[in-house]
Amino acid sequence: MERKIGFSVFFYMLCSLFFSFSSYAQCAMCRAALTSEGNTDKAAAVNDGIVYLMVIPYLLVGAIGYYIYRMKKKKS
Repeated sequence: MERKIGFSVFFYMLCSLFFSFSSYAQCAMCRAALTSEGNTDKAAAVNDGIVYLMVIPYLLVGAIGYYIYRMKKKKS
């Protein structure tokens, strides 16, 4: 049972790692507004903000999952 949980956590982290590489995108409206001005610093800052906002929920879910895993491991 523990091995199955460990594998699923590893698989989840691996998938999260690979899918996060393609996260440097914006919605069409933001992209059009930022690239039309020619201000690349502002566009890079918006991209970083999007990535930051996207990472927080994944960290929270991972922390909660790890906490549940530790609780189950402690009970058995």
